[in-house]
Amino acid sequence: MPKPLAQFSFIKSAHRTLDLEQRALGQLIEKLDTRFDTLCQRLLACEGRIVVTGMGKSGHIAHKMAATLASTGTPAFFMHPAEASHGDLGMLTPHDVLLALSNSGETHEITALLPVLKRRNIPMLALTGRDDSTLARHADIHLNVGVDQEACPLNLAPTSSTTAALAMGDAIAIALLEARGFSAEDFALSHPGGSLGKRLLLTVDDVMRKGDQLPLVRSGTMLSEALGEISRKGLGFTCIIDENEILVGVYTDGDLRRTIDQHDSLRTLTIDDVMTVGGYTVHAGLLAAEALNILEQHRISALAVIDDSDRPIGVLHMHDLLTHGVV
Repeated sequence: MPKPLAQFSFIKSAHRTLDLEQRALGQLIEKLDTRFDTLCQRLLACEGRIVVTGMGKSGHIAHKMAATLASTGTPAFFMHPAEASHGDLGMLTPHDVLLALSNSGETHEITALLPVLKRRNIPMLALTGRDDSTLARHADIHLNVGVDQEACPLNLAPTSSTTAALAMGDAIAIALLEARGFSAEDFALSHPGGSLGKRLLLTVDDVMRKGDQLPLVRSGTMLSEALGEISRKGLGFTCIIDENEILVGVYTDGDLRRTIDQHDSLRTLTIDDVMTVGGYTVHAGLLAAEALNILEQHRISALAVIDDSDRPIGVLHMHDLLTHGVV
């Protein structure tokens, strides 16, 4: 019979679950020994792919483990153990390593694969909850990720045990990532569709305005004409160049406000009288995310983009970074 809601505390139940799962992770740390180091070295030396397998809840963890490995520089994919016996073993090559997950270590769908793995000389590494299990005894390397108690009050539903296996999978993936020297740029290359990929792969050249969109006036231009250029290009900004096309300054809406405060009349002013000499600039090859940092650091909305000869070739506006998902 379910308890009346007035007598049941969901928060108390959550505290118990989280406490048990936290305890399971603490026990996992205590179990770490040289076998973890040996397993990671074996995976790092793999010339093929890491094929991760598991059944039921362990299968869900194996799916996630394979995805994490693949996205952090270790080629990996998930193989369903039941389908493996019906043809999917053909996915495995002699250069691959099989990583099997089973809390009991007796999952029939996986143990049924052992004779074929031995015959084909494919290494099998295992994460189980029992050192004396079939998978543990037949594995080339075995890690015990067992827990004393599931968070399930019946001690039946995989809860603490799946948390422990998931955490160990993350520990393996991150250890391999660090050993490979896997960088943020490497991560972005396998996530080109995500916001992180955009932040790490797009350069200023990919998002800047150029050609006729570049607001540009020459040194000596009357301020009124420069304001017209700013209005036409709609970026609240213009570059100022000398007779050699070299950037000598910039003028922004913010500069205009200061000009109005400091001068009684604007009619006789040239752009040289009021421009910001030099100004903040970037090169086209700079990562867009780094350019965003410059904009935010100096609290400005646009940057002149220059070439190696200090000639303006474009302008980067905060709106461009927003449009391309860099912000």
